[in-house]
Amino acid sequence: MESLNLNRHISGQFNSELESVRNQVMQMGGLIEQQFSDALTAMADNDIELARQVIVKDKEVNQFESNVDHECSRIIAKRQPAASDLRLILTIMKTVTELERVGDGVAGIASMVIENHGKAIPSLIGLENMGQIVLKMLHNSLDAFTRLDLKAAVTIHNEDKKVNRQYESILRELMTFMMEDPRSIPFVLKVLSSARCIERIGDRCQNICEQIVYLVKGVDVRHATEEEINSLLTE
Repeated sequence: MESLNLNRHISGQFNSELESVRNQVMQMGGLIEQQFSDALTAMADNDIELARQVIVKDKEVNQFESNVDHECSRIIAKRQPAASDLRLILTIMKTVTELERVGDGVAGIASMVIENHGKAIPSLIGLENMGQIVLKMLHNSLDAFTRLDLKAAVTIHNEDKKVNRQYESILRELMTFMMEDPRSIPFVLKVLSSARCIERIGDRCQNICEQIVYLVKGVDVRHATEEEINSLLTE
């Protein structure tokens, strides 16, 4: 956070407010990362009790989002921040929205574990592998946010292509399974929904990385090409 020059403010209280809200984002991110890890473990081990715990804790994620949004709105109204301070607050507000949606996806995975318990479903190894890749993306995205690491953010953003390829492969595999055993369709559709949740979490990580780029460079890259985003590293 050094590049944001938090210590330059005349008001020490303003510094404390900015640092406090940033820390809340990291706490929220840490909670969601653990939730995601637990959901993948529940899926691998068919552990419905752990899956239930993941769903219950989603309320904490939602509360984090509400608290951070409220605090950011209060800071904007009270401090009327400009330049990098305003970018920081806008980035935080958008990032917590992405994290809350990650939490929703994680809860969806946990629900699938519970609903499909004891049912004849295809192997979830491919889904678990994709989940581990996306979990690492989430961890690295949060780390890049903490360090305002532009290079890391761009690298993570590019990794989503690998996730999309795996998702397409899993989709084909599950479609084949349903065609071979139509009785499995209701259960496999839930697995497909979980695969989509994981793929979307990868997209959320991309979005967080785009917010990091915006914070560091002041450039909106939400609709930029991969080449345009990569070029920022050489500027």
